[in-house]
Amino acid sequence: MVDLRDRVSRVIAERFHVSSERITEIATLDDDLGATSIDRVEVVMSLEDEFKIDISDDQASRLHTVADVLACVMESVAKGRPTSANPPA
Repeated sequence: MVDLRDRVSRVIAERFHVSSERITEIATLDDDLGATSIDRVEVVMSLEDEFKIDISDDQASRLHTVADVLACVMESVAKGRPTSANPPA
């Protein structure tokens, strides 16, 4: 089974059109991965779809590194928001 980190990395790699090898927790979305503001919006929307979570504009504005993205997704999932692996009953 694919774990949460792998799923987040896959979404980022697909949205930013970069190889998965470039997705490290210390990689910055803008400088290291070349994300534009549109790319950042698209990755947030993709993560919301992938994990069935809501990421607020405030949360999104604080996503600067892959580690930030991972922490945000993990926090949302931990708060009991369902993931695609656990759809609502």
